[in-house]
Amino acid sequence: MTVTFTQEPPFTLKIERTLKASRATVWRCWTEPDLFRQWFCPKPWQVTSADLDVRPGGRMNSVMEGPDSAHFENTGMFLEVIPQQKLVFTDAYSESYIPAPQHFMTGFVELSDTASGGTQMIWGARHPDEEKMNQHLEMGFEDGWKAASQQLADLAEQL
Repeated sequence: MTVTFTQEPPFTLKIERTLKASRATVWRCWTEPDLFRQWFCPKPWQVTSADLDVRPGGRMNSVMEGPDSAHFENTGMFLEVIPQQKLVFTDAYSESYIPAPQHFMTGFVELSDTASGGTQMIWGARHPDEEKMNQHLEMGFEDGWKAASQQLADLAEQL
């Protein structure tokens, strides 16, 4: 499974990966809280809470916990939902389009079928400026998202 990392203008980071699982299964991993919690952040970090209301304007809230009692709450919202094809989500708003005081990124996932019956996944983040994009890179975007996408692949293949 090849994982490709790219940086695109103006401030977009993305990973492209082929998974052996079907689009329907990969979609479940993105949209069902119990499955989402199992793969979304790289170990030793873990998602301890996922509250997903998968519809435009719906919640995309999670809590991630890591070593040394590190704790990160992410409050966001889904902007676009095309079942088994596309998700767009952001931390610029919370549920029902309530503006957030600070904005870090808008994320997106695009899924398509491969000739072998698997799924081509593009997973990316668009940032409002170069500073936020660089901050995401420094946080370990490439290695972290590659690891999380491997965890997703492993989980999806088991389902």
